[in-house]
Amino acid sequence: MDWQQRPRCDEVPAWAALQSHFAQHFSGDAAFDLRRAFAEDAQRCERFSLEAAGLLADLSKNLIDPAAQALLTRLAHECGIEAQRDAMLAGARINRSEGRAVTHTQWRLPAPHADMAATRADMLAFAESVRADGAITDVVNIGVGGSDLGPRLVVQALRASGQASGPRLHFVANMDGHELAELLPRLTPGGTLFLLASKTFGTAETMQNAASARAWFTAQGGTDVARHFVALSANASAAAAFGAGRCFGFDDGVGGRFSLWSPIGLSIAIAAGTPAFQALLAGAHAMDRHFAEAPLPRSLPVQLALLDLWYRNFHGFSSRCVAPYHHGLRRLPAYLQQLEMESNGKRVDTQGRALRFHSAGTTWGEVGSNSQHAFFQKLHQGTQPVPVEFVLARTAAHALPGHQRKLLAHALSQARALMLGQQGDAPERDFPGNRPSTVLLLPDLSPRSLGTLLALYEHRSFVLGALWGVNPFDQWGVELGKRHAGELERCLLGEGELSELDASTRALVERLRAAGATG
Repeated sequence: MDWQQRPRCDEVPAWAALQSHFAQHFSGDAAFDLRRAFAEDAQRCERFSLEAAGLLADLSKNLIDPAAQALLTRLAHECGIEAQRDAMLAGARINRSEGRAVTHTQWRLPAPHADMAATRADMLAFAESVRADGAITDVVNIGVGGSDLGPRLVVQALRASGQASGPRLHFVANMDGHELAELLPRLTPGGTLFLLASKTFGTAETMQNAASARAWFTAQGGTDVARHFVALSANASAAAAFGAGRCFGFDDGVGGRFSLWSPIGLSIAIAAGTPAFQALLAGAHAMDRHFAEAPLPRSLPVQLALLDLWYRNFHGFSSRCVAPYHHGLRRLPAYLQQLEMESNGKRVDTQGRALRFHSAGTTWGEVGSNSQHAFFQKLHQGTQPVPVEFVLARTAAHALPGHQRKLLAHALSQARALMLGQQGDAPERDFPGNRPSTVLLLPDLSPRSLGTLLALYEHRSFVLGALWGVNPFDQWGVELGKRHAGELERCLLGEGELSELDASTRALVERLRAAGATG
C-alpha cells in the first residue's frame, strides 16, 4: 500500500468487526472479566507478553482477548501501518502540513548522514571539553517544551542511576521569572555555561529567559558572552546576532518533542559523557530496528498503540495513568504529556476531514510509590476505570538494602489489586477490580535501556496518529496561543487596542494595568 493513500482506521473492514466483537464480548452482561480470563487461559501471561530490545511488556492484565488483539492487528495492516512506518524511517515527507521529512530516528543511527555525523562528533567533542574544563561548574539549559522536557528527563534519570558525573546541570523553561531568579544567585558568571535550546531561536519563553540570563551575566561582571552562551538551533544567524559563540545546528525534520537525540541533547552529553550519550542513542536505535523489522503481531510499539486505540475508541476511556516506579523517571509523565497530547490531540485528519471518533486522551501520572498515597484511591474505586501503566526497573543503582525489593513489591501489588479487587464487609470497602494495567519492565535505568524506552514511546505515538489519520508531527494549536500572547502583551504595555478584545479579556487587562502588574 502507498503510504500516501492509506485509509483511516474507521474506514477499514476491521473497524466494523471490532465494533461487533466489542458489543458481543465487552459490554452489558457479556462484559469481559480479567479474573475469568486468567482462570480460563493458563497461557494468558505468555500470550500477552512481548519483549523488544531488552524491555519486557506484560499486557495480560488488560481488557482484551485474543480475538480483539487479532482484529486490532488486522486493523493496523488494513491502515497501511507498515508502509507508513517504512516511509518515516526512509525520510519521506510524511509531515504533510509543514512539507517536511521526519528525521529524529536518523540522528541515532550508528552511521548517520555525513552532516549529522559531523555535527554529532563536534557536539560530543565540545561536551567533553566542558566536562574537562574545571572553570565551568554549572551548565544551564534554557529551553521549553521538547527543548526542555526530554533533556531534563534524561539528565534526571542518569543522575539517579549514578551516570551523571559532569558539572552541575540546571534547567530553566518557565517564562515565569521566579524559576530563573531562584537559580541565578547560586551561579557565578565565570563558572556558568548557558545552553540556549530553540529550533527557531525565536521561542518566546526561551528568548525571554536567554535575554535575562545575558543581562545578569554582564551585570555580574561577565566579559565573554560568546564563550558562556552556546546555541542549539536551526537558526544560526539569529544565534550569532544574540551573541552566542557557537551554534550546534540541526535540520527542520527534527520536531521539538523528538529532539533530544540531536544537538538539543547537548546537556545530556555534558552531564553524562560521550559513552553514555552514545549508549542512549544505541538503545533507541535498537528499538528502531525492532519497529522496522518485527511483524505487526510482535511489534511492541504497534501493539501498545493498538491497545491505546482499543481503550479510547471502543471502551471510551478518556485518560491513561503512567506510574514510573523509579525516582529517576519522575518527569516521565510530563514528557509523555507533550509527546502524546501535542502529537495526537487533533480534531481533523491529514485530509482536513473532521474525525468521527475521539483522538488523544489525557496522559497523566506521578512517580510511585508516592502516587499510591495521592490518586490511587480513584484508580481502585473511582466511577470509571483508568488504564494504568507501571514502568519498573529490575535493578537499582543505589546500595540501600531492602528499598528496591519493597518498591517492586508495591508496584506489582497495585497491578494485582486493580485486577482482583475485593469484596468488603461494607460498601466503602468494596473494590470492583477488573481494572486494567500494563507493566513495562526495564533491566535497569542505564542510558541504553532509557533510550529504548523513550524510542518505544515515540513510535507508539506515531503509530496511533497514523491509525487515526492525523499528523503527529505538527502543533498548530501551540502556534495559535503564541499569536494571542503577542497581541495581549502589547495591550498590557498600553500599546494595543483594547476595544478589539472580548469583554472578559479587556476587563482583566485593565485590572492588571491599574495594579501596575505589567512590568
